[in-house]
Amino acid sequence: MKFATLADGGPEGRLLLVSRDLRYAVEAAPIVGSLLGALERWDEVALSLQSRYDALNAGEVPEAQPFHPSACAAPLPRSPQWCDGSAFLNHGRLMEQAFNTPPIPEFDTVPVMYQGASDDFLGPASDVPMPDEADGIDFEGEFGVVVGRVPMGTTASEALGHIRLIVQLNDWSLRAFGPREMKSGFGFLQAKPSTSFAAVAVTPDELGEHWRDGRVHLKLHVEWNDRWFGHPHGGEMNFGFGELIAHAARTRRLAAGTIVGSGTVSNVGRDVGSACIAERRVIEMIDEGSARTGFMRFGDRVRMTAHDDAGQAPFGTIDQRVVRAPRAGEQEWQP
Repeated sequence: MKFATLADGGPEGRLLLVSRDLRYAVEAAPIVGSLLGALERWDEVALSLQSRYDALNAGEVPEAQPFHPSACAAPLPRSPQWCDGSAFLNHGRLMEQAFNTPPIPEFDTVPVMYQGASDDFLGPASDVPMPDEADGIDFEGEFGVVVGRVPMGTTASEALGHIRLIVQLNDWSLRAFGPREMKSGFGFLQAKPSTSFAAVAVTPDELGEHWRDGRVHLKLHVEWNDRWFGHPHGGEMNFGFGELIAHAARTRRLAAGTIVGSGTVSNVGRDVGSACIAERRVIEMIDEGSARTGFMRFGDRVRMTAHDDAGQAPFGTIDQRVVRAPRAGEQEWQP
């Protein structure tokens, strides 16, 4: 199944079922009103949702309407928990050089993960407000999974059975805050603004052969201001999503709707480019002696699409512009 959430001004939005070709959508309200509600009642509503989805793809739902991703919020506009890993070790090793930090203990054997803000996710076409260009505005293209209820102590193999949905996301970073927050030992806070998501969340079966071993085997195509930036492949994860979920659930339960991210998609091969600016800057330092690429400016755009060799893009596209956040006394920004 494919899901999206129509932005309606409310905290949860209105749940849509989206056709396989992303051309049409229909509200799921006769069955359940929100995606979080569906995840919390998955065993109860999944069969009915599947039937309505099948009817939509067969052209048998008269009330179906054209699908407009730009009208969508994130599939989950907010969630109980957002845990982001660093499962592409190539990226982590390069970042150690960027921030001049010592190697993380057991980096090759124990996943690295931080808990980000989950109360204010951004949709695929929302402008992205940032306080100051001097903060080092950076995009980070990733994949993620959304789980049902996960018991404490779940193993990596068991964890795969708790994955309900797969998503594509942009985990924005403010690089100027990163070094200090990492050295504090308490993790990221100011360095991690609200995360953006592609409009469509998909059940694992929708990816077919591109979902295996707990990994998304698709290239993530990234453009910055309409120029190619990279197309790294998601299959190069050193830790699969089963291992990431098991790590998050080692000492606590995970609520239905918890999102677990892969970390920045990164490949060892330099010819595929990067999914974040910081990684390109580190490569420039290694190869050329200094970083030449600056970070984002207000008005810059980033576009991210995961698609296969046939051009199919199961999640849709993230296409966003960075804008200056309002200062104190100015009108509050709205997505």
